[in-house]
Amino acid sequence: METESKSKREVAREVAREVMPSKILSDSNLKVPVKRPLKVKSLCEVCHARKAVMRRPKNFSSLCKECFYQAFETEIHNTIVGNKLFYSGESVAIGASGGKDSTVLAYIMKILNERYNYGLNLVLLSIDEGIKGYRDDSLATVKRNQQQYEMPLEIVSYKDLYSWSMDEIVASSGIRSSCTYCGVLRRQALDRGAAKLGINHVVTGHNADDVAETVLMNLLRGDTARLENSTAIMTSSSGSPIKRSKPFKYTYQKEIVLYAHYKKLDYFSTECTYAPEAFRGTARQLLKNLEAVRPSCIIDIIHSGENFKLKEKRKRETLQYKKNCRNVQQIKEGNNKNIDNPIEVRSDGSVSIFKGEKKSANGFVDGNRCEKCGYLSSNKICKACILLQGLEHNRAKVLIDTDTSVDGAAVLTKTLEKLTF
Repeated sequence: METESKSKREVAREVAREVMPSKILSDSNLKVPVKRPLKVKSLCEVCHARKAVMRRPKNFSSLCKECFYQAFETEIHNTIVGNKLFYSGESVAIGASGGKDSTVLAYIMKILNERYNYGLNLVLLSIDEGIKGYRDDSLATVKRNQQQYEMPLEIVSYKDLYSWSMDEIVASSGIRSSCTYCGVLRRQALDRGAAKLGINHVVTGHNADDVAETVLMNLLRGDTARLENSTAIMTSSSGSPIKRSKPFKYTYQKEIVLYAHYKKLDYFSTECTYAPEAFRGTARQLLKNLEAVRPSCIIDIIHSGENFKLKEKRKRETLQYKKNCRNVQQIKEGNNKNIDNPIEVRSDGSVSIFKGEKKSANGFVDGNRCEKCGYLSSNKICKACILLQGLEHNRAKVLIDTDTSVDGAAVLTKTLEKLTF
C-alpha cells in the first residue's frame, strides 16, 4: 500500500510540473527550482532585451545600463552640436574640481571627442581656493583623473593670484559672505588660468539643476540685471577673448550621479564646508521640493528663463562737476554728442563712466577694463578688486603664531569626527 501511494504522488507531481512550470514544487523529500520568466514591466523600454536597472529622473523611462549610457551621451552630444559650442582644432580647458560634475564632464568630453572626432585639445584646469581639509583632498582626485584620462593639468591658486586663501577670507569677513567672495574670485581665476595656458574656451560642469537654481536666486533677490542672461549656454565678450560654455545645461544632476556610479568614476563627493551657509542652498532646497511634486520643473524653469525679456529702462545721465549751463541745455534738447564723459547712474545706485563705447541692453560697457588689475569690468574698478580692498582694511597688522583661525572649518570638522567618547 505504501509503494502504491508513493507512485501516485509521483504521478501527480509530474502532472503538476507540466501544468504549472513557473512555480517551485517542493516537499520534505524533493525541491525542484524553476526559473521565473521576466515580467514585461521590468524590461528596458528601449532595447526590450535586458533588465531595466533604473528610471530616468527626467522622464521616468525604465532603462538598462547600456541604453542609459547611450541616451546620456547622445543628449550631451546633441547639445554640443546644436549650439555649435566647439570647432575643430580648438583648445578647451575643462574646469576640474574633482566633484561628480567636473569628473563626468572630463570623461564625457574625452569620449565624445574620440567618438565624433571633434578635434579638440583638452586640458584640465583646477582652482585651489585654499580650503584646508576640503580642496586639498579634491585636488588629489583631480590629479588621479589626470592620469586616468591622460590630459594635461594646470592648477591656479587664490594665494598666488590674490595673496588670500578662502580660509583667511572667511576668518576675516565671516562665513555668511564666503560664497560671494569665492564666486567672484573663482570666475576671474578661471579666466586668468586659461589665459596663462593660451586657451580661449573654458567648459564647466554646471548642470540643469544649477541653471534652474540661478534663475530662482535671481528671481528671489530681484536681480533683474542678471536674470535675462542667467540661462545662456555660452557667455563671451568682445572685451575678453575667453568664452565659457555649459555642455550639461539640460542634464539633470541625478543622472550625472547615476552615470558616475554605474561607470565607477573616481570623484570627490564631499560638499564644500562653507556651502550650507550660502543663499544658493535655500534655492536648492526649494527646487528639490518642486521637483518632488513635478519632476519636469527643472527644465520648465530653464525654459522660462530663456524666454525672459526685460523692458529697457531709461538711463539717468548726469554731468561731471563744473559743467556749464550750456551743456545742461544741450541735454534737455537731446543733443548729447558734444558733451564729454557723461556718467551713467544705474537704478541700484552704482555709477559707470563710459566714453563712447557701445553699451548692451543691461548697461554693460563691452570691453571696459579694471584700472587696477586689467580684468574685464563694467566699472572703473572690478568687483574682485573692491572685495580684496575691503579685506585688506580688515587684515590684522600682527598675527599670533598660535592663531588657528585660518585653518578652516573643514579641518575642524574632520577633527571633531575623529573624537571618541
